[in-house]
Amino acid sequence: MPRAKRRLSQHFLTDPRLLARIADALAPSRDDTVLEVGPGPGGLTAALLERAGRVVAIEKDHDLVPVLRARLPEATIIHGDALESDWRALAGPRFLVAGNIPYNITSPLIDKALEPPRPARIVYLVQLEVAERVTASPGTKEYGALSVGVQSVARAERLFTVPAGAFHPRPKVDSAVLRLVPLDNPAIEDREAAAFRRLVVGLFGFRRKQLVRGLRELTGWPTMRVERVLEVVGIEAKLRPEVLSPELFTRLMRALVDGGWSAR
Repeated sequence: MPRAKRRLSQHFLTDPRLLARIADALAPSRDDTVLEVGPGPGGLTAALLERAGRVVAIEKDHDLVPVLRARLPEATIIHGDALESDWRALAGPRFLVAGNIPYNITSPLIDKALEPPRPARIVYLVQLEVAERVTASPGTKEYGALSVGVQSVARAERLFTVPAGAFHPRPKVDSAVLRLVPLDNPAIEDREAAAFRRLVVGLFGFRRKQLVRGLRELTGWPTMRVERVLEVVGIEAKLRPEVLSPELFTRLMRALVDGGWSAR
């Protein structure tokens, strides 16, 4: 077993039954290319190779790259930073994404996977708390900007929990397998992504405030102008952002833009 490096937030999973379940959750066929983020010692890579036609794995740890290439010559092992790599150039226009991803860059790797053009499916092993936030429903304490951002473009499922004791070294918390399936008709269009993110992140920054107050601070508009927009959308001014669905956030963003709001 290679030595895990704390600076890279490495926690290796080697149980073949769990690795097989993760690969099965992605459900690749022999016609599919899988891009794997952070293969580590290659346990998940091997399980993916048994199911997929091609596996491209991006590994940041230079010490693991020769080990992976020697163990799994059928896989394409790329030495690089997954956040800085061009996934589509490496894997082609159509691919799936999988990975036991580092806790410290989970959100950026979720965002990266959901950049258009999106893969058909994404399966990540993530911190349990993150999986709960991504899949949370409106009105729950876990629901927030991450939930809205992901659910506006993908169907999110928390499939099963992987206990901390299954990893080496053992992390402080349990993990969960998260599957994301990009929607054929997402709530927002690609050109609206920046404005949508600004609105959602901005309003959740005022999480404890009623929408009318949060929007007033976000836009700089007077109360009556904000209230008119909320009335057009059909949202009560006294509600708080955590009760709005991704669809309502989308309608609110479009009404604000139509009313003259600039997300810059």
